[in-house]
Amino acid sequence: MNAIPRQKPIFRFAPSPNGPLHLGHALSAILNHDMADEAGGRFLLRIEDIDQARCTPEFEAGIFADLAWLGLSWEKPVRRQSDHFPAYQDALRSLIERGLVYPAFLTRGEVKTRVAAGEIDGNPWPRDPDGTPLYPPDDRLRNDEERKRLLGAGLKHAWRLDMEKAILAIGRPLHWQESGDGERGDIPANPAAWGDVVLSRSDAPSSYHLSVVVDDAAQGVTHVVRGLDLFHATSVHRLLQALLGLPQPLYHHHRLIVGEDGKKLSKSERDTGIAECRRQGWSPAELRRRIGL
Repeated sequence: MNAIPRQKPIFRFAPSPNGPLHLGHALSAILNHDMADEAGGRFLLRIEDIDQARCTPEFEAGIFADLAWLGLSWEKPVRRQSDHFPAYQDALRSLIERGLVYPAFLTRGEVKTRVAAGEIDGNPWPRDPDGTPLYPPDDRLRNDEERKRLLGAGLKHAWRLDMEKAILAIGRPLHWQESGDGERGDIPANPAAWGDVVLSRSDAPSSYHLSVVVDDAAQGVTHVVRGLDLFHATSVHRLLQALLGLPQPLYHHHRLIVGEDGKKLSKSERDTGIAECRRQGWSPAELRRRIGL
């Protein structure tokens, strides 16, 4: 009997071309590349350019130049999210048809006002793991007739996951396998901590949460290696994977590169950019040494 060939591990680095890559991106890209090499696997590059207003061809070209200078190579063609909007819409439509998402009409200003009013008595408004106030229940509690009326009037809206219904639809605890720089082992997922997360907006066909699980499944990604700032978001991704019948990758959340203020690096901080380091005369080996590799 012929043995079934073992699938090669697949890793990916997925930056957004909305600014220059910095040292934190370098750490993530190098880890993905080197871990794929050590495992005899594949290394993919994905361009996460859903935000068409901020993503530019110039920043995308900069990503390719920076990664090539680092000595990294990746498979081609490169997957761009902007080429796959219909796939995200299909996933969203399947959740709409199951009644697991709802149209959300409150503006940012209305949400801010609603949260402030809720905290007048001194009780803090519930917040997600990133510290953002959870979305008010107003839209979730609307009846179908009112939703149809608002949609028919052409009111701008987002589509939000009804977290309570989604968790009930799964009906079982969710976990993920973690091998990163924080907690390790079998990690229980807690998607409820995020409230009714956005899956699509009027100005974007998909949110990060929805597109990332669709993309990882489409590309056969087996190992997700990314920063610890996305550790808790994995709970939402595990829920969406279960709802959409998508495979579960292994996860490795690595340490973050922080600035002098102790905060994670930002694309607006040009002095930590890979291109700027190159202009200052750093070599790829020097960059690796400075980020602890």
